[in-house]
Amino acid sequence: MTELRKPRLAIAGVAGDSGKTLLAVGLARALAGRGLKVQTFKKGPDYIDAAWLAAASGRPCRNLDTFLMPRPAIGSSVAGAATAADLLVVEGNRGLYDGVDAAGSHSTAELAKLLAAPVVLVVNTTKVTRTVAAVVLGCRALDPAVDVAGVVLNRVGTARQEAVIREAVEAVGVPVLGALPRLAGTDPLPDRHLGLVTPAEHPARDAALDRAAAAIREHVDVDALLDLAGRAAPVELECALEPPLSAPVAVGYLADPAFSFYYPENLERLAAAGARLVAISPDRVAPLDEVDALYIGGGFPEVHAARLADCFDFAVALRARVAEGLPVWAECGGLMYLARELRVDGSAYPMAAVLDLVVEQRRRPQGHGYVEAVADRANPFFATGTQLKGHEFHYSRIVAGGDWGQTVLRLDRGDGCGGGRDGVVRGSVWASYLHVHAVGEPGWADGWLALARRYGAARSSREVACVSGRG
Repeated sequence: MTELRKPRLAIAGVAGDSGKTLLAVGLARALAGRGLKVQTFKKGPDYIDAAWLAAASGRPCRNLDTFLMPRPAIGSSVAGAATAADLLVVEGNRGLYDGVDAAGSHSTAELAKLLAAPVVLVVNTTKVTRTVAAVVLGCRALDPAVDVAGVVLNRVGTARQEAVIREAVEAVGVPVLGALPRLAGTDPLPDRHLGLVTPAEHPARDAALDRAAAAIREHVDVDALLDLAGRAAPVELECALEPPLSAPVAVGYLADPAFSFYYPENLERLAAAGARLVAISPDRVAPLDEVDALYIGGGFPEVHAARLADCFDFAVALRARVAEGLPVWAECGGLMYLARELRVDGSAYPMAAVLDLVVEQRRRPQGHGYVEAVADRANPFFATGTQLKGHEFHYSRIVAGGDWGQTVLRLDRGDGCGGGRDGVVRGSVWASYLHVHAVGEPGWADGWLALARRYGAARSSREVACVSGRG
């Protein structure tokens, strides 16, 4: 057990698109500008909001999810990240009480209670006045153990509307700590499919962050938020044991705007298991010769399809390494890249052709939400019978070449590749729509790093044989 005493806040909303990310990102940027070390967290499996929070604070953002992660794992993640921080900011997801069922299981409210974090409720005030007070009062009354300690109004239209709402909300005993107007001009955090544009792809990331911070400084009582965070009560967190260190192995990961969905904890778990991480770009072939395994995360290959199709030399080299036994772990966007062809808006783009699949980008989500799976077929990554939890969010689907006999996961929840299946395995290659979080699945790295060590040993033997042959 570890006692958490750091100042902390949970930023929650009444619904999705309330303005939580604007407040959390702008607050983190504003406080970092004061010289404070702000540790951010994102409730749920979201990559993009977490990337913006990391960019705002200058520190890796951690995802917290009671569905995907056991409580001791959450305790370890929070306690470890909090050590060098002055303040913790947790951004929720969806509405405060929205979870996987009518009881609100795995909601932002449940996480806030676990961390004993005061909740700041962000309310979209479009076309509403006193009803905001009813909503705030309801959020407070539904579970008295949730400390709804303050409100920030968002998208306020006029000074009169703000005054009426402020008076009504404070009459029910909850202070209004800020009122954000409808921001003029373009949205600093613009949307597209899957959520916000990623920081890596935003044409003016730092300007957007500065604009969000300026809005918070001007329209929100930042000192009152700091005071609220400082009043958070100490709480005991159950913590998990740290994994043992293992022998080193070189693991490459595609570090590219098309593949930016990597949880920091996943990369850290690989490092803890002995991986030396090597950032690789599909624009360069040489680093593939340096690694014993390759990790391809999710992202937006459909946005960058034309550029990826031009990386012909990398695709050829990757197929050659896979033929030699290079272990590859690919999730969602990674699966799309390993396919023979990716179809986007009526155009077909050749991909790496490691797998004989054709993938098509659709206009509507083809899978979205938590996933529960069982490894029901033999494979080199997980023992048969292994139960996995993760999530998926994809607009693409396999439209040709889908041999479900090559899949090793039975889905009890989720859509995956289709037909109740996911996890395409060919030799030492894994490709799935399932995203795994290493905090919730601590054994995730073990199977494919064991493959990497065997591949590395064989590669070293071949190199020694080549050198001896030249002698």
